[in-house]
Amino acid sequence: MKIKSNEISSLIKEEIKHFSSAIESNDVGTVISVGDGIALVYGLDKAMLGELLLFPHDIYGMVMNLESEHVGVALFGNDRLIKEGDTVKRTKKVTEVPVGNELLSRVVNSLGAPLDNGPSIKSKKYRPIERIAPNVMKRKKVDTPLETGIKAIDAMIPIGRGQRELIIGDRQTGKTAIAIDAIINQRDKNVKCIYVAIGQKNSSVASIYDKLKQYNALDYTVIVNASASELAPLQYIAPYSAMAMAEEWLEQGEDVLVVFDDLSKHAVAYRALSLLLKRPPGREAYPGDVFYLHSRLLERACKLDKKYGGGSITALPIVETQAGDISSYIPTNIISITDGQIFLVTDYFNAGLRPAIDTGFSVSRVGSDAQFKMMKQVAKSLKIELANYREMLSFSQFGSDLDKETRKILTHGALLTEMLKQHQYSPYSCTRQVIEIYATKNGYFDDLDPKKLLPVLDDLYSFIVASYHDVIASLDKGKELTDKVELRLKEGINNFIKTIK
Repeated sequence: MKIKSNEISSLIKEEIKHFSSAIESNDVGTVISVGDGIALVYGLDKAMLGELLLFPHDIYGMVMNLESEHVGVALFGNDRLIKEGDTVKRTKKVTEVPVGNELLSRVVNSLGAPLDNGPSIKSKKYRPIERIAPNVMKRKKVDTPLETGIKAIDAMIPIGRGQRELIIGDRQTGKTAIAIDAIINQRDKNVKCIYVAIGQKNSSVASIYDKLKQYNALDYTVIVNASASELAPLQYIAPYSAMAMAEEWLEQGEDVLVVFDDLSKHAVAYRALSLLLKRPPGREAYPGDVFYLHSRLLERACKLDKKYGGGSITALPIVETQAGDISSYIPTNIISITDGQIFLVTDYFNAGLRPAIDTGFSVSRVGSDAQFKMMKQVAKSLKIELANYREMLSFSQFGSDLDKETRKILTHGALLTEMLKQHQYSPYSCTRQVIEIYATKNGYFDDLDPKKLLPVLDDLYSFIVASYHDVIASLDKGKELTDKVELRLKEGINNFIKTIK
């Protein structure tokens, strides 16, 4: 049989066409260098920023630099298993995490894989970790309280659903304790919670897990753990992964509380990645886009309009300061992004005032919009009274002879300060807070030794619950201190004082 030359050339052309398309569809590249958790890959001209790449030994990496000759990839696994010349494949997917109710009561890593020795998470849906925040027209004014159960916060620094409230202070001042109490207090309030541990010790995360389990808070909580032993890329993506999980519930019209513990360690992890990727350092060696790092994260916390489901994400970012310096780079960045801050002071903590909140520096920019009417009524001048007390206390140290009015302010202020003390893991209902603040603020216990106040307040609440149940029912239902309810409350407090005398 005679073979025609034109047939051979057409066959070869056809094969070449298929061969070139096969190479294109594979989208494979080659590792040209690897080290310190960063790989440079040649040949992936069509890779996307944030795309997942598959390396040998089933190690994934995320594209972080797009350069003319190569792409810079942050690895999510052991870089010692990868060597120069290895083949890398595109997945054509940006980094995403599983979302949905299947994650509740679980401890997962930054990619949504379980860390609690439980079964694998069979989620029906995945979401990309990065997303543009909802625009202004989709949002609604923050007007619903997120009750933390902590008197000092709910009375003077109220947090609303959809707000971003920074918790800031030196190490070991009780920052995480406030966030955990807030999570415990969401039981039976239809709020899902996500606790994100960034750069924490595994033992600390295990302790938090045990406490949440002990107080039945795990049923509505997810723990995302990117501990200090994890790679910097996993610490970097952890808060974005948590926000993607929260957005799934947000779009279903649910309320979510997300705690980022803490963003100063997150910024350090990002700084390490940036310097390894040869990005130019700026102030304190942080890259120029470190503000955008946190602003694009926290901007995703919002309250949606009813037309878009009416859900909310409340963010409680935690930032650690050095020697109380809130004017350093990362604290000032995050203060300018958030809607207020709760400032914790080491001196107060060491003096036994816990939670150690400085009511002068602490502020909520949502204010009384995020309070029930009854709390607004009883706590409206509390901050001013405490400020007067602190000022008078500092002046009284210089003189021994104090007039009657000054002594009265000092006595009353000491009782208000004592009243705001609260044990960890014991959040109070809003009704109980209102009764305790009302009784102390209106001078019913001004002749009492401040050290004896807290046990007396416990007894007062028990007495009102037992003998004046109508007051509790009215406050629980209407969330308002009407004239009629106030008269009954006064009667209850006076009768209680008679019994203890």
